[in-house]
Amino acid sequence: MKIKIIILLILFLPSILLFGQDRRAVASIEQESFDVLLFTKTAAFRHESIEPAVEVLLEQAILHDFNLVHSEDSELFEEDILDSFEVVVFLSTTGDILNDEQQSVFEKYIQAGNGFVGIHAATDTEYEWPWYNGLVGAYFADHPAEHQDATILKIGTHHSTDHLANSFTRYDEWYNFKSLKSHIHPILNLNENSYEGGTMGSYHPISWYQFYDGGRSWYTAGGHNEDSYYEDDFIEHIVRGIFWAAGMDPATVGSKGLK
Repeated sequence: MKIKIIILLILFLPSILLFGQDRRAVASIEQESFDVLLFTKTAAFRHESIEPAVEVLLEQAILHDFNLVHSEDSELFEEDILDSFEVVVFLSTTGDILNDEQQSVFEKYIQAGNGFVGIHAATDTEYEWPWYNGLVGAYFADHPAEHQDATILKIGTHHSTDHLANSFTRYDEWYNFKSLKSHIHPILNLNENSYEGGTMGSYHPISWYQFYDGGRSWYTAGGHNEDSYYEDDFIEHIVRGIFWAAGMDPATVGSKGLK
């Protein structure tokens, strides 16, 4: 695995030297444990929170002893490269970001028993790819014009929400969904009576997990705002989701603390 990571760094070294902190270049952290590809390519709207979120997740990788490679290069969706990772994270990706061949490679990757994590606009991605709709669990429909405080309820049991209260309030951009799949296991649900602009009624999941096509998939809708990635509870929610998608024990995350 370390050899493959080194090869990736060599391949992208010219970009790193030329562009300095260019987020499209690959960044990696060498640790033991498991390996994560953090993918942030956008072909439509681009969230300003992507860059600070990447920085925070790189710090979390160090803290929690997993390897993190960040890239926006879809050429990494090649079988020999993708197989180097236990988890692929789509962080606020948007639009059509993989071609047909890359989509096929990603399908085989999940079918081989690997993990996927979707954050926020991962549901605003690949609308013409039905398999991906099943993997991520829903598509973005719309959201209220204003960001608001809203009440969130725990409705299922999962390590990624063990640290959260049964009912709590967060400020974010709250998605309404379409093509919501029945096979997901919701773990957090929005109370539409607590804010304006919800269109889904009493069943409005915003985080869920599933076993899909041989692999594991976990999604959370939060994370539009930069401030989200400095909330300890939200970051622990994500890191625990990554651990679960990797087939690791998320219960160990809280014991190491958060930055």
